[in-house]
Amino acid sequence: METTATPQQDTTAIERFFGVRAAGSRTKTEVVAGITTFLTAMYIIVVNPGILSQAGVPFPAALTATVIVSFLGSCAMGLYARNPVLVAPGMGMNALFAFVMVHGGKMPWQTALGCVFWSGVIFAVLAVFNARKLVVDAIPANLRHAVSCGIGLFISLIGLVNAKFVVGDPVTIVHSASLNPVVITFLIGLAVTTILVARKVTGALMLGIVFTTIIAIPIGRFYGDGTAYWPAAIATKTLVNWNGLFSAPDFSAIGQLDIVGSLKVIYWPFIFVMLFTSFFDALSTFMAISEAGKLYDQDGNPRNIRQSMMVDSFSALISAPLGTSPANAYIESAAGISAGGRTGLVAVVAGLCFLPFLFLSPLLSLVPAIATAPALVLVGVFMMEAITQIEWHRFDEAIPAFLAMILIPLTYSITDGVAYGFLAFVVLKSATGRAKEIKPAMWIIAAFSLVLLSQL
Repeated sequence: METTATPQQDTTAIERFFGVRAAGSRTKTEVVAGITTFLTAMYIIVVNPGILSQAGVPFPAALTATVIVSFLGSCAMGLYARNPVLVAPGMGMNALFAFVMVHGGKMPWQTALGCVFWSGVIFAVLAVFNARKLVVDAIPANLRHAVSCGIGLFISLIGLVNAKFVVGDPVTIVHSASLNPVVITFLIGLAVTTILVARKVTGALMLGIVFTTIIAIPIGRFYGDGTAYWPAAIATKTLVNWNGLFSAPDFSAIGQLDIVGSLKVIYWPFIFVMLFTSFFDALSTFMAISEAGKLYDQDGNPRNIRQSMMVDSFSALISAPLGTSPANAYIESAAGISAGGRTGLVAVVAGLCFLPFLFLSPLLSLVPAIATAPALVLVGVFMMEAITQIEWHRFDEAIPAFLAMILIPLTYSITDGVAYGFLAFVVLKSATGRAKEIKPAMWIIAAFSLVLLSQL
C-alpha cells in the first residue's frame, strides 16, 4: 500500500471540505485513487445493461440509467458521507432482477422495477432510523474481520476470472488456464503492478492498469479473441473515427416502473430478498472497506457508517425510477483505498469519471478486463491483513468466521457467505452453552438470513 502525507493544515477549499490533509492524504493521491477505483469498476457501464437487456430493458436505456445512478450515488457518497466508496448498480442484484424476478417470477420488467423501488423505500427507512447500529453492534469482531478477508478473497477471485486465469472445469470445478496470450499478458501486468506496489510508487495500481492496457492491445489486433481492443482509428489509419466513439444517451426507461402493480402480495418475497441483499451487501462492504483503510470513528465503528448507509439507500431508491436494478457500494472501492485514497474526494472523482460515458460508451473497450485484473488481485492481498486478528484458538468464534470468509468467494456472493457465517455463529454458540453471548439483534439477523437463503 502507498504511503500518505503527514496530517497538516488543509490549504485549499477542496482539502478543507474533504479533510484531505487531516486524513493523512493529498489531493493528488485522492484524484489518482478515484480514477483507480473507476477503472476497476467501469465494466458495470456495459455489463449491467447487458444483463438488464435480457429482462427486456432496452440496452441503451439501461446504459444511460447505469451512468446516471453511478454518478449521483458516488458523488453523494463523497459529498455527504465523505467516504471513498464508489456506488453503482450492483452485480448480483442485476442478475436477481433479470433471471429470478423477471424470468423466474414471470413479472414484467416494469413491475420488477417497482419491487426495486419499494425495497429502496424500506431500506431508506431502516437507514433513517439507524437500524444499522443494532446490526453492527450485534456482529462480533471475529466475524467482521472474516467478512473483510472474505471480500478480499472475492475481489481477487473476480480479478483472476476476469483475466481468464481461473476457468471452469467439469471435473475439478475450476483450474488454472494454460499459458496463452491473454494469460501471459495478465501475468506480465501482475508482475509489473506488484513491483510498483512493492516499491511504493505513487499511483501504482493505476499505472499497472495503464501498462496492462497498452500491452493488451496486440492481443485484440493479432489474436482477435475479444478480450482486448484495437482502436478502430488506428486499424483504419485515420486519426479519429467519430462514428465509433459517440453514442447518444437514451432516457426511455426513466419513469417506467410499476409502483402499484409491484405491491401485490405475490411479489412481497422478491421485495424482501432484494431489501435484505442490498442491506447486507452494503453493510458488509462498508465494514470491509473500513478494515482495509483503517477508516474508523472514535468508537471503532466504520467511519460515517450511518451517512454511508443513507446514501446507499438513496442510490437504491433512485435506481428504479431511472430504469435500473438497485445500486450499492462497490467492493472495488478497495482498489482506490489501496492506492492511498482516504476521503470522499475519491468517490466524487470516480463519480465524475462516469459522466462522459453518457456519450462515449464505446471508449470503454479501450480498457479490457485483463487490464484491471492485476489491481483486483492485489487488493485482495491488502485486505487479508485482518486475518491475524481473528481468534483462531476459540473454535466457537473461528469456525463461523472461517465459513463466512471462505463462502463469500466460493459462493460468488457476499450476502450468502455472510448469511451462512451468521447462522453458524448462532447455532454453534447455542450448542456449546454460550447463547448468552448472542445479542438479541443477532437472533433476528440469523432468522432473516435463514429466510433469505431459503428464497435463493
